[in-house]
Amino acid sequence: MRSSRFVISKPVGRDAGSISWLLAQTLWVGGLWLLHFLLLPAIAQTGLASLLVEEVSNVLRPLLMGLAAVCVGLQVFVLVRARGLNSLWRDTRGQLLMAVEVMAGSYFVVRQLGTAADLWLMFSYLVVAFCGLLLVLQPLPVRVREEV
Repeated sequence: MRSSRFVISKPVGRDAGSISWLLAQTLWVGGLWLLHFLLLPAIAQTGLASLLVEEVSNVLRPLLMGLAAVCVGLQVFVLVRARGLNSLWRDTRGQLLMAVEVMAGSYFVVRQLGTAADLWLMFSYLVVAFCGLLLVLQPLPVRVREEV
């Protein structure tokens, strides 16, 4: 059998860093988007009281923001291991990860203060979700080969 010059896809071997990057990204980005754009509107459409929908939102959003912060921490570790510490500031992936960490931290600080800053909580949640979407569009971090 002849091999074709036009290879549609090549089997790609993934290392542990790439697999953990993809798993963490799927969990937090998918969770944020699923909750805000699918689950909460679906619960609201079922005819439940708006206070009940708001209570579900108030319980699940902090959990997902905490999950996002932990998963982004794992992704930061994978990126630094693959590309070096400078990648956090010079690489688009690193900048997005740092923005997510800052926004997740601000979410919990504002929430802990107990102020009536519902708009800031929603803003930081949506910024984290959209940074996650932009992060999904970025390529996986690959380890830089060291020249001997």
